[in-house]
Amino acid sequence: MEDCLFCKIIAGKMETEFIYQDEELVVFKDISPQAPVHLLIVPKKHIANLNQLNKRDNNLVGQIYQVAQKMAAKYDIDQSGYRVVSNCGQDGGQTVNHIHFHLLGGRELQWPPG
Repeated sequence: MEDCLFCKIIAGKMETEFIYQDEELVVFKDISPQAPVHLLIVPKKHIANLNQLNKRDNNLVGQIYQVAQKMAAKYDIDQSGYRVVSNCGQDGGQTVNHIHFHLLGGRELQWPPG
């Protein structure tokens, strides 16, 4: 997707430091962090939002959560706790139409979130 910010980042068209990368995913810091640790876990495959996931994406979703565990351990928030969230649609707070998961931690997170 030529207009997609995350597709441009994944393609290397925008300077972004990847904290983690494999065949399916990239992880980088959010440019507007809402917690001391705020990472974005982004599939390389363009999927607009959660509504676009299908059965073929089941392994990808599992991999996202496994990478979230690794990143939580790397940033030393695995024991204190963290949150993984994906916004869907305008009312859900999604601002980039490419599925992504926020990993937040490093402080006590409140509920409800918004």
